[in-house]
Amino acid sequence: MRTFDLSPLYRSTVGFDRLFSLIDQIGGVENVPAYPPYNIERTGENAYRITMAVAGFGEQELSIEARENVLTVKGEKKVEEADDKKVLYRGIAARSFERRFQLADHVEVRGATLENGLLHVDLVREIPEAAKPRQIAIANGARAERTLEAKAA
Repeated sequence: MRTFDLSPLYRSTVGFDRLFSLIDQIGGVENVPAYPPYNIERTGENAYRITMAVAGFGEQELSIEARENVLTVKGEKKVEEADDKKVLYRGIAARSFERRFQLADHVEVRGATLENGLLHVDLVREIPEAAKPRQIAIANGARAERTLEAKAA
């Protein structure tokens, strides 16, 4: 039997919590780690935070762009090696990366902070009033007829 790996979709979307909870229950999808490692947290009813471990990267080496429901985080590390020192073992990642996150409708980036090697990107989902559900009053048939007659007179 063939199985489909939905982990790339699961790891790169924000605001589709219910959909992926259902997929987890049905298919038992597991996350596959990627570079750089990151967490997606729900910090409020309509607020999210993406935290990425970007140790060794400075603010000038990171860029964040939000365009058409896609959040892109790029890191370009410029390795400067002095002539007098040679690295015997390189365990600290210095490679460039690009991570894309598909955002749900009406999810906006509120800001980003770099603190202790962690990049925090705060997101919020703001649904416009026109798209929010609203209650419709049900009128009594006789009352509706009287209202129409009063408008006609």
